[in-house]
Amino acid sequence: MLRPLLVAFLISASALLPGTVGPSVAAADAGLWTLGNLDALKAAPEMQWLDSDSPIRSLTYRNEPFNGTPTDVFAFYATPGSVSGNAKLDKNLPAVVLIHGGGGTAFAEWVWLWAKRGYAAIAMDLSGRRASAPEFDPQTRELNVVRNHRDIIRTRLPHGGPEADHVSKFTNAGGDLSDDWQIHAVAAVIRAHSLIRSFPEVDAERTAVTGISWGGYLTCLTASIDSRFKAAVPVYGCGFLYDGESVQRSLIDALPEAQRADWIQRYDPSAWLPQCRVPILFVNGTNDKHYPLVSYDRCYDQVPGPKAIRIEVNMRHSHPAGWEPQEIGLFIDQKLRGGDPLPTIGRPQIENGVASATVESKLPLKQAQVHFTTDDGPLIDRKWQSVDATLKSGRVTGQVPDKASIWLLSVTDSRGAMVSSEIVIAD
Repeated sequence: MLRPLLVAFLISASALLPGTVGPSVAAADAGLWTLGNLDALKAAPEMQWLDSDSPIRSLTYRNEPFNGTPTDVFAFYATPGSVSGNAKLDKNLPAVVLIHGGGGTAFAEWVWLWAKRGYAAIAMDLSGRRASAPEFDPQTRELNVVRNHRDIIRTRLPHGGPEADHVSKFTNAGGDLSDDWQIHAVAAVIRAHSLIRSFPEVDAERTAVTGISWGGYLTCLTASIDSRFKAAVPVYGCGFLYDGESVQRSLIDALPEAQRADWIQRYDPSAWLPQCRVPILFVNGTNDKHYPLVSYDRCYDQVPGPKAIRIEVNMRHSHPAGWEPQEIGLFIDQKLRGGDPLPTIGRPQIENGVASATVESKLPLKQAQVHFTTDDGPLIDRKWQSVDATLKSGRVTGQVPDKASIWLLSVTDSRGAMVSSEIVIAD
């Protein structure tokens, strides 16, 4: 748990951080989750099965104190054996931790999808609630999918953590850290990781994390803090929320100056991503209003370790859209199961309006494109165009209009898996 002595140290450490408003690597060095507390988080938490027999099982586990009382986190858990009814499948499993976004909860459908892929999967609720039990077809044992996620009933736990609301995420920042949502959320994710690693059917050295929207934001934080993961995929979520067109910026700017600086240095992923060494795949769309493309590009640039990026023109923002791209599973398969790797694109160059980059792919490539916008103004309103590019001798080459304000290259392999180049911003 976050002990009073550690809380006092963190508060005092933050007072030593630079006074300028902006991300600071010193914030990561000073700590929050990098001191003695991290060792405690890496121990499997106390847990209780609520349902250990269904295809998708449910449980709670202990997390940080809130209002002076230890909290419980609800989670769904599934394996290839549990969803198929064949326990013999559950040996030396790779595992994945799934982090929902705003308005979400522990999604039974999400762990089901990953268990069907051959993974042990855990998805927790980060708002102090328990999601309603999933239902299954009595003949086939297949999950009855809830199409409208708003129909999933969420019941407040007797000892749930803070609400996942603007107060807990923003206005509580600073002072007593025990009511800050990020403290509880990151701890809950790392403890879920520690818990799934402790299960006998899981290979503890083959684990990954992926999250959507606010879950992507937490994936950026967690992958920068918990080096035990072998792969991470943040979808939409990123940092630099204080300096760009994110809808979150107004909430950060509304904070008093000292509190705003504190939030940025503690909780913006830009303060943490420079220490990320976990292989990471960034997934986003061109016009996302929650995590804008320019901020996303800046986060990608910060990561010193292995990284890749997938930018889809006009990608929708939702939980189903966030777990749909096949590249998420292929990237994690690549890192955990020795699957065929995604293609890689080198740093793009442009000369006389012709963009080019090196390309490597184990599988045949079936398409290459240049994606660009010639618009100015808000990123969410810019119209994008895509034109075919040429693949030849290990390079992708395509024409970029003189008026392009932002552009990037992409290639697609024979599986239909698409990856992008780095984003080039001209304006």
